[in-house]
Amino acid sequence: MDTWTFVFLMVGLKIPVVLLLSLVWWAVHQTTDVEPEVSDDGGSKRPRNPHPRGPLPRHPRRGAHGERAPQSPPRVRSVVSRVGDRHRAG
Repeated sequence: MDTWTFVFLMVGLKIPVVLLLSLVWWAVHQTTDVEPEVSDDGGSKRPRNPHPRGPLPRHPRRGAHGERAPQSPPRVRSVVSRVGDRHRAG
């Protein structure tokens, strides 16, 4: 029984390794097919940037060299009713 296992490991498992090496050898030595040259670019004919951007800067300038930032909105505090305080005070 041990003899057949040894033969399988030494001979049988070498077959996939030999096939793999032959596949790699074939891929390395394969010649590349030359494709005919085509004059068009193969893409769409639309312009690349249909909406050109305006001049820089696109955002209003703020800080030392521009206008001041707008004032923040006034703060509003919500009213919290004190139901428990009314019952204790009365």
